Amino acid sequence: MITYDEFGPEKILEVYNPKVGMRGIVVIDNTALGPGKGGVRMTPTVSTEEVFRLARVMTWKNAMADLPFGGAKGGIIADPKTFDLKKKKLIVEAYAKALKVVCPDMYVSAPDINTGEQEMEWFAKANGSMKSCTGKPAKLGGIPHELGSTGFGVYHSALVAIQHMGFKPDEINFAVEGFGNVGSFAAKFLTEKGAKLVATSDSKGSVYNKSGLGFNKLSKIKEETKSVTNYPGATRGPSDAILDVEADVLITAALPDLVNTDNMNRIKSKLIVQGSNIAMSFEVEKLFHNKGVLVVPDFVANAGGVISSYVEYTNGTPEKMFKLVEEKIKKNTSLVLEAAKKEGITPREAAMKIAQERVRKKLK
Repeated sequence: MITYDEFGPEKILEVYNPKVGMRGIVVIDNTALGPGKGGVRMTPTVSTEEVFRLARVMTWKNAMADLPFGGAKGGIIADPKTFDLKKKKLIVEAYAKALKVVCPDMYVSAPDINTGEQEMEWFAKANGSMKSCTGKPAKLGGIPHELGSTGFGVYHSALVAIQHMGFKPDEINFAVEGFGNVGSFAAKFLTEKGAKLVATSDSKGSVYNKSGLGFNKLSKIKEETKSVTNYPGATRGPSDAILDVEADVLITAALPDLVNTDNMNRIKSKLIVQGSNIAMSFEVEKLFHNKGVLVVPDFVANAGGVISSYVEYTNGTPEKMFKLVEEKIKKNTSLVLEAAKKEGITPREAAMKIAQERVRKKLK
């Protein structure tokens, strides 16, 4: 259900091009802080309600990251598995042209499900403005996704939370759900800081070794065999066995709705850092809070990607991106955790209060 309130949504557009079979949606939730920022996903089931929910999350994520962006999101109703690259190009181009009425002035796009650098190149050229999207190829001024900006931010958020709890990185062990672009980079930086990686997972299963998993060895095995489950000397299990491991810290980095009221008691970690979006509901976060488990919200911990987008949008360099991600993620994670502790509320409630206040100031 779409909620209309003091924040938005400001505009909901549905576009259609019968010649190429393009049906698209864009929701511009709030532009108080700047043009609405959010990626475009291409799936056969994406709906206006789904796009609105994602756009609202982007409103809070951008406000919490203290960026001059509002919240927005796009969707193309299509199944890219059923057509070739030429068809996909025509659809993305038709979508970009149809959005010229709001893009780039009110909406700035980016990659999401089934869209990447190639799609953003098509999008920018069809729209006619390099400011119409981020996530473009490096040849068009883009900052490569492979640099791991989101995982780098998750690492810094985890580091702040670990220190907030009174520990040093080399005193803790951790598990990573989803050894992909986000999880692998978070694991890389944490292990370099001295923390011990004891478990990880991917779509094919999980591995656990109490003595630790070597990051470089794990990365090589993942690259060569396409799965972490081929790591030697580790206990293998199904993907969801990652919830059962003995680890001080759990970093979620893949599946939405990973944790629910039925499986939350399997988790033994005292700190959960949400590198993935909507890893659990707010109700579950509150239950963890009551048990003394610290949960860092997704839109605080995983804002590295959108911070990277801002650097690209302002023609910055990868070096500037890493510096700004570290600066903003550390500052905002500390701000949220200190406010939550002081007020006796969950970190998500503290983060929402901060993000909403930043938007309200501009609405006045």
